[in-house]
Amino acid sequence: MTQGSTIVRLAAKGDGVTDEGKHVARSVPGDIVGADGSIHRGPHHIDPACPHFGKCGGCQLQHADDDVLSEFVKSRVVNAANGQDLAIGELLDEHLSPPQSRRRATLHALRIKGGAVVGFREEGAHRLVDLAACPILRPELAQFIKPLRAFIGKFGPKGNVDINLSLCDQGVDLGLTNFPLEGLEPTEGALDFARDRGLARMTIDQGYGAETVWEPEPVTITLSGQPVAIPAGAFLQATQDAEERMVRDSVRWLGDARLVADLFSGLGTFAFALARSGPEGRKVLAVEADQAAHLASKSAAAQTGGRVHAMHRDLFRNPLQPAELNRFDAVLLDPPRAGAKSQIAEIAQSDVARVVYISCNPSSWARDGAVLRDGGYKLTKLRPVGQFRWSTHVELVSVFER
Repeated sequence: MTQGSTIVRLAAKGDGVTDEGKHVARSVPGDIVGADGSIHRGPHHIDPACPHFGKCGGCQLQHADDDVLSEFVKSRVVNAANGQDLAIGELLDEHLSPPQSRRRATLHALRIKGGAVVGFREEGAHRLVDLAACPILRPELAQFIKPLRAFIGKFGPKGNVDINLSLCDQGVDLGLTNFPLEGLEPTEGALDFARDRGLARMTIDQGYGAETVWEPEPVTITLSGQPVAIPAGAFLQATQDAEERMVRDSVRWLGDARLVADLFSGLGTFAFALARSGPEGRKVLAVEADQAAHLASKSAAAQTGGRVHAMHRDLFRNPLQPAELNRFDAVLLDPPRAGAKSQIAEIAQSDVARVVYISCNPSSWARDGAVLRDGGYKLTKLRPVGQFRWSTHVELVSVFER
């Protein structure tokens, strides 16, 4: 590397890349890299918000300002589209979630002599970083790090414990996995912890699945005004602001569609929003494979006066066929990271006019998008979404039209 090399972009894993193509960790565009590898900060290199940055594997980009973060989110999505020769009709402004906005997270813990370690794993390692603070979490979740450390230090097992934290309507939902309650004292300690800390729910998996040990009232999450019972460990969009952004885009893009299929619908994040908007009499079919999420959505759908109908179906093994899809004016899908290869192949052969595709993986989205393009669709609108702030994890919302 020659003296005075300039960082011109960020690679997919967050490393800075010089104008000669060399990767330099912990650098951002505008930095100058000396011949000895030293980094001379440019105008976009900032002090990290967290004392654990660089060791904790939860964040990769805390040294980058918002301009760099926004450009990174946009370029990841655009590059994925370009890689499949997908022409973008309109590229909308990227959405970037603010600090302290994550409403769900999975931490890890390990009891040690004199206490416990609670935090995320180190980058590329199994070692835990004992968190003193976490600027990505909602304060309601971050405040549990210290008391959980004391609780697990006293009652935890010898092995690793997974900690699932979610923010629901009633407060904090806490799930502990690999946490056997052996004896009366640990059981009473768990109940005391849940009551004294005002938990909405506490579930403990002792090796046989999550069991609820504390739930003063049924736990719900309100989705576009519709309270939905939330099963333990159920999927939620990581931040409420990103969810609202993607919902608004979807509602606008499907404006006049009267019959919509919401595929991989989960608890109904998009289904209930679509049912409350659009033309009078709009109906939404919410299709989900996970039984617990489906049953929760089905129960809430019964309160919509027939506007939402929930269907239990595995769309990987049994995707909706063109004859079924042709009944709908539009389709919305929000599949897992692997994408929706089988279902997209059927949509591409259907007569559906519009397809809103929400994705947490630009690569699988672009692959599926190429299938839609070959089936006669055009990518008319695309918005990059960075709801995992300071992370290399990027999402998007898009619409394809015939």
